Amino acid sequence: MKHSTEVMALDWAHTHSRYSAEQCQLAQDVSARHTAALADDFYDCMLADQGAAFFLSHELVQTRLRHAMQEWLLTVFDARHLAQFQAAVAYQYRIGEVHARIEIPVHFIIRGMRLLTRRMHELLHAEPDALPHAVLGACRYISEVTLISVEIMCHAYETSHDRKSRAEEGYRLLALSQNIGAEKERQRAALLDWENQLMFGLSANLPWQQLPRIRKSEFGLWFTHKASHAFEGASETRSILLQLAQVDSLIQTASHHPPGSAQRAQALQGIRDATQAVAYLVECLFEQAGNLESGRDTLTRLLNRKYLQVVMNKEIAYARKIGAPLSVLLADIDHFKLINDTHGHDGGDVVLQQVASLISTYSRGGDYTFRLGGEEFLIVLVDVDGPQALSVADALRRRVQERPVALPDGSRVQVTLSVGVSGHSGHPDYQRLLKSADQALYAAKAAGRNRCVLAEDDTDMPSGAPASHAAGHQPVRAGAR
Repeated sequence: MKHSTEVMALDWAHTHSRYSAEQCQLAQDVSARHTAALADDFYDCMLADQGAAFFLSHELVQTRLRHAMQEWLLTVFDARHLAQFQAAVAYQYRIGEVHARIEIPVHFIIRGMRLLTRRMHELLHAEPDALPHAVLGACRYISEVTLISVEIMCHAYETSHDRKSRAEEGYRLLALSQNIGAEKERQRAALLDWENQLMFGLSANLPWQQLPRIRKSEFGLWFTHKASHAFEGASETRSILLQLAQVDSLIQTASHHPPGSAQRAQALQGIRDATQAVAYLVECLFEQAGNLESGRDTLTRLLNRKYLQVVMNKEIAYARKIGAPLSVLLADIDHFKLINDTHGHDGGDVVLQQVASLISTYSRGGDYTFRLGGEEFLIVLVDVDGPQALSVADALRRRVQERPVALPDGSRVQVTLSVGVSGHSGHPDYQRLLKSADQALYAAKAAGRNRCVLAEDDTDMPSGAPASHAAGHQPVRAGAR
């Protein structure tokens, strides 16, 4: 990218040199005087488009993006020297990468630039003291600068999007490859367990609100958040999703009719038939999966960073689409460097494996567990809000603390976790959610370790270590994070 940045900066500088100082200055003056109005006009137009509004409707995003648009206007039209052009090019690359990360369609970017260019032309023609040749030149200059910006953004977008597509396909293959036999048995048992819970609830005449929904069950969460992506494109996948929706509808129907009635019996038979169909279709999907090479972390068997962006983008898109909660836990083993220094790397590896095993054991089928590197782990909790995630985090912290690890040298060591918790507030960029969890983890460390901290917000956090809630407290030795 360094070469591309230098080439584009030289091209931008050459474009600038083709216009007079008067024309460039007029373009800069108009953009500087009207930055706020231009940003308002830009986002008002974009928000009027239903497709674009999906990416911009969140209040905090609007607030941030209006300020970012003003900064962009000042940056691109204020550049005069090569260093400034290089900085402007790098800035456009970053914008393009963000657009790719949150999957804003390219045509929205181009449309937005077209609207912005037209509005700036209107402002230039309304300048009372500007000479006609200066206005005409400034209009051409603005058009060229916006086209250069779009070109750079699209190049960054394409490169980032290609990487993302390769990662998504790799993750799909990885999801298919993970211990297929064990996963098949686990989900078969989960489906049977849900069915038993439902039959008990119906026989006890529980109200509809208390009956277990299949889409919120262990099996349903696994299929919705993992299997539907892993088996994407298979005809069975859509059939299963339709059957799950049908089952939940029939549960409501059955609960509204008295035991022994024909309507209830018919609904129960429909539930039974649909459940058997789901079991059969899932069996078919597992048979298709075959034996694919796994790419998990070799030590802990958790996912690694390679698939983090794929998972987070998919889950945030799902959460925003249906308004479902989503949370993340960022867990760090306390004083891990001391464990390594005292017991060697073999001892450290055993600690990592036991913590990873506990994380996997107490995670639901629809959740995601990552080892981010070193002693840091990430758990993505689907359909769980921030306060609920704090409870999950503290339960995990207690389980780790209560299970001393037997090390290869014959000794035992008590391990504790510090956990940063963050609930998704609607922002489309997953990095903000992870950043707030990281800051909450920092707060947990700063407060004494062996505790869980819930971040205030995933989009508007100061650079310190804000936290609205904390759970767990144990005196620990001072040492490295």
